[in-house]
Amino acid sequence: MDGLAQAAGHADRAMPLKMYCAGLLLPGERKSVEPMAARLAPDNVRRMHQSLHHVVADAPWSDEAVLAEVRSYALTAMRQKGPVQAWIVDDTGFPKKGTHSVGVVRQYCGQVGKQENCRVAVSLSVSTNQASLPIAWRLYLPHEWADDRVRRKQAGIPEEIQFKTKPAIALQQIRMAVEQGVPQAPVLADAAYGTDTQFRETMAELGLRYVVGIMSSVSVWKPGEAPLSKAEWKGMGRPTKLLRRDSGHKPIAVKELAHSLPASAWKTVSWRQGTKQSLRSRFAGLRIRPAHRDYWRSQPHPEEWLLIEWPRGEAEPTKYWLSTLPADTKLGDLVRLAKHRWIIERDYQELKQELGLGHFEGRGWRGFHHHATLCIAAYGFLVAERSRFSPSARAGKLQLRASKFPPDFKPRGSPRPGRAA
Repeated sequence: MDGLAQAAGHADRAMPLKMYCAGLLLPGERKSVEPMAARLAPDNVRRMHQSLHHVVADAPWSDEAVLAEVRSYALTAMRQKGPVQAWIVDDTGFPKKGTHSVGVVRQYCGQVGKQENCRVAVSLSVSTNQASLPIAWRLYLPHEWADDRVRRKQAGIPEEIQFKTKPAIALQQIRMAVEQGVPQAPVLADAAYGTDTQFRETMAELGLRYVVGIMSSVSVWKPGEAPLSKAEWKGMGRPTKLLRRDSGHKPIAVKELAHSLPASAWKTVSWRQGTKQSLRSRFAGLRIRPAHRDYWRSQPHPEEWLLIEWPRGEAEPTKYWLSTLPADTKLGDLVRLAKHRWIIERDYQELKQELGLGHFEGRGWRGFHHHATLCIAAYGFLVAERSRFSPSARAGKLQLRASKFPPDFKPRGSPRPGRAA
């Protein structure tokens, strides 16, 4: 907590910030300011309420600085159990009534699985094999908000915040993580991000490998195929450098490619032990070249992995991924990393249900981000504490470090030493 308080800047913010995190960690169904104030200071609720509200809604401390401190603290503990396995991009929605809370419009909300009045935040998490933690967080600001000066002023949206797509927000978070020296690992994301060609190409430019979901309509070249080379110059006009395709030589959608594969291409792979049994399905892994607008390129896209999941009993494949993992990667390793995204579901579940991530009742930009940052700080503490113990630890065998007693210490009630004869 001292590290977080220092990252927040002004000394006057230290105690309210600590109390806010304590309120998030205390029992209680609602983690908005007023219920937390009542639990923290039942004899002086009003004063505590004002203090908590100011530090989260008004005080101008840096979310990035505090999240960097959380990352440093928690990641040190997490890495004692193993290296960073992945960077995970995702977004989460918060159903919200009305139209005055910053970022709220009718859009797809993953929490309810349909179009709903809500706001959506994009996050980047780091994950080891056993634990994960969000390290970057930003509200997605739709055009309806980004282009409305009146609403921007009312919600306190900074001038530098303009409309960005969710993949663009994620790329900004990834660049910052690279600049800050976060231990690098393959980037995982679902099809909402992986289908974006610029998203994949930018990660490759940053030197990051990825395993990202794509839509079934994404076009690729069949294994062993590539676009036609530039047309032969006939001495007239400007020589062209662009690749070509024609009616007899063109890419196909990954869904069509999956249906054309022989039965021998599909292998049953188990990737994780579930509650009652191991999770398994049928997969095929192929080396292909993406084809998106390569007729505007002079060189074909490099080869990468196309991973396809087609569970037994399903009428067609259910998921597709593109990956730049090395060509000698085993199918089982590719599947396990693609499926590793599941780990952040636990993060969002605990952040929302236990730590009140969606309970902030203010309408402003600063308050929304400050509340989320302190929820992540409280969660980072829990992640670090869990990382101290082995998953197989039992009560009485936690291997905690205990301070040595002074030589002359005698516990109360211990028998006195016998008198010398």
